[in-house]
Amino acid sequence: MLKARNSSAIVAVRDLARAKAFYGETLGLNLSPDSDGDVAVFNTGDTHLVVYVSEFAGSNKANAVVWSVGAEIESVAAELAARGVVFEQYDMPGADYENGVHTMGDFRMVWFKDPDGNILHLNSAD
Repeated sequence: MLKARNSSAIVAVRDLARAKAFYGETLGLNLSPDSDGDVAVFNTGDTHLVVYVSEFAGSNKANAVVWSVGAEIESVAAELAARGVVFEQYDMPGADYENGVHTMGDFRMVWFKDPDGNILHLNSAD
């Protein structure tokens, strides 16, 4: 039923202008012409990230969006840090943490929040 259908991430925000600046300028995503009113659609790879206004923005305490960036994770993290992104540090048994990147064996992970507190995640999967 759904296995052949595309899906996209959707994130609630309180202030659409602030979210457009963060997702567009800070994260470097392109705003789609499909954006309208209280909804902004960003192109990300072959998918979309939909950002919409909601009073419940930031209430999710788990990952809202995940990007697999492969071996470029350290360079992506460095570029985000240069743009003012502050990384989350989580205490995970067996994980090392340096420059925003958690490392467990060969797998690397980064977490940060958007201005509304939505948790965004990068990992080294291809």
